[in-house]
Amino acid sequence: MNIDFSQLKMTFSQKPLLIGGKAMEYYDLRKAGDDSDFIVTKSDFESLVRLYPKNLKDLWGDLGVAVHGFEIWKTIDYFDYAFLSQNAIEESNYRVISLEKLLLQRAMAMNKPKYHLDLELVVKRITDDQYSNFDKMQAENESLMSELSEVQYIEKVGPEDSITS
Repeated sequence: MNIDFSQLKMTFSQKPLLIGGKAMEYYDLRKAGDDSDFIVTKSDFESLVRLYPKNLKDLWGDLGVAVHGFEIWKTIDYFDYAFLSQNAIEESNYRVISLEKLLLQRAMAMNKPKYHLDLELVVKRITDDQYSNFDKMQAENESLMSELSEVQYIEKVGPEDSITS
């Protein structure tokens, strides 16, 4: 995903963090809308505000600048760049919010149907990614259990027990 910040006429001190619909699209979860949402550092946000003082948004104390197809935020739900950028994926001129932080972001907004659906998509992706390790984990567990003389499970469930709809 190529993102061109040149229209903004500023250099960021740290790569902006891609969030929202474009992050959903980055992970191939759904198609995004037209705008691109980012979180930036406090100092980068202050520079943006000075450049675009007539393009501000204030959503319950979360400040943003909306310009040139971008919505660039200082915080989302009061979570800042330092927090939301943990474990982010590095791209050439931006970072992408991690799936785990995207899950949190969508959970915080799940009272809106669109974001509730996004939440379900992110959970499915994380679950699918985790369960793709089942065979490896099963082999590791069987190796450990083979060292014991007697094993009795009080519960054991796996993919062969799943009901698909």
